[in-house]
Amino acid sequence: MDRLNKAVALGVILTLVWTGAALGASSPKVLGVREKLPNGLVWLFSEQTGLPLVTFSLLVKAGTLQDPQGKEGLANLTAVLLRSGTKKRAAAQIAAELDFLGARLGASGGDDYAQLSLTVLKKDLAAGLEIFQDVLLNPVFAPQEVTRKVAEIQASLKSDEDEPMVVAARTFNKDLFGAFPYGHPIRGTKEGLAAITPKDLVEFHRRYYRPNNAILCVAGDLTLEEARKWVAQILGSWPAGEIPAPQLPPVPTLKERKVVLINKDISQANIILGNMGISRDNPDFYALQVMNYILGGGGFASRLMENIRVQRGLAYSVGSQFDPGLKPGYFAVSLETKNASAAEAVEQVLAEMKRIREKPVTPEELQDAKSYLIGSFPRKMDSLSKRAWLMGYTELYGLGLDYPWRYPQLMRDLTPADIQKAAWKYLHPEKFLLVVVGKKSEIPSLFGSKAPAGKEEKKDAQTKPHH
Repeated sequence: MDRLNKAVALGVILTLVWTGAALGASSPKVLGVREKLPNGLVWLFSEQTGLPLVTFSLLVKAGTLQDPQGKEGLANLTAVLLRSGTKKRAAAQIAAELDFLGARLGASGGDDYAQLSLTVLKKDLAAGLEIFQDVLLNPVFAPQEVTRKVAEIQASLKSDEDEPMVVAARTFNKDLFGAFPYGHPIRGTKEGLAAITPKDLVEFHRRYYRPNNAILCVAGDLTLEEARKWVAQILGSWPAGEIPAPQLPPVPTLKERKVVLINKDISQANIILGNMGISRDNPDFYALQVMNYILGGGGFASRLMENIRVQRGLAYSVGSQFDPGLKPGYFAVSLETKNASAAEAVEQVLAEMKRIREKPVTPEELQDAKSYLIGSFPRKMDSLSKRAWLMGYTELYGLGLDYPWRYPQLMRDLTPADIQKAAWKYLHPEKFLLVVVGKKSEIPSLFGSKAPAGKEEKKDAQTKPHH
């Protein structure tokens, strides 16, 4: 098969739904097998024989949390440059070899981890894994590649400043988290990227890209014995190392409401309102997931959409979300409305937050939320890449490989009282951060005729975006 046919075949295969992953009576009770190499690498395996494909996905605990202050973006830059040249392959050669195999090799950064993933036809696994091993263990971070990638990221950060909701989101994250790493974009900041040198990348890779700081997920058309052989062959000699604990600054505490108004000559006010949320290991995660679905995460099934769009016509779209990670993330409601209706929209968001805290949700709302969340869960593992990701997710956050089969009961056990308790604990309609990007002269007082209880800051459109 020539390279074009290989690529087409792989693309078609990757679009197929992996029906064997759906939750059902005949499903296994665990996602896969968990083993550990002598060098400390935890690896997980799920045999999937429906298609002649194999996915190797490596999560390295080298994300934004490990970004040094003053060099924001170092973790992401290290990850995305893995494909940009090794000791024996230039970037163009890596791309050409992958193209010939019809393989997909992706590298990306994130808040909690970096990821390197390969998907390849089984018959080409040896060649694909040799490239995977090379880019993981032998990147060179050539100065010209570093300069090119930094310029590319800085240009994208600059262009994003023209997007009002991006400006709002970055300001919200910066003001909510302060110097804590979740407060800056995964891609970094202009100043942080400018301070990074090739030596920094080499040292970051040496320090954090270690088997005892990583999780490997393997899914596809292999037996367990075959998987063991390949894992040992490509990563068994990867040397372990001492992993330094990140020195994380404290997260600021919101003691009162804070309003940040960024003046920009646009017709629509872009609004984000919220507060600190939870980490993924918080046992209240499941009650919050249901509560958030009812409040604003459920699309047209949510209260915020019904109130603000359907009944009042204030916004085309409005939604809420929690963003839990290894460390506490945010809770936020976001919407876009006419400048003149910004205050009314904010008042209705706060009213819905208060309502879900003060009065139990209805049995119908609770059942609808549970049904959707349980019913949609199988889509999290309906392809090889998703199944590999889910195995890594359960390992990273300590959920266990039986998590998909425990999840439905965790949902079913929740009561209206549980939802109300979670809302009381994690929604703060009296002390929150509100960021509004819009035309100041057209935005009425955000809290009626009364002075705000907390600080109100006004910034111009050049406010530095941060997420």
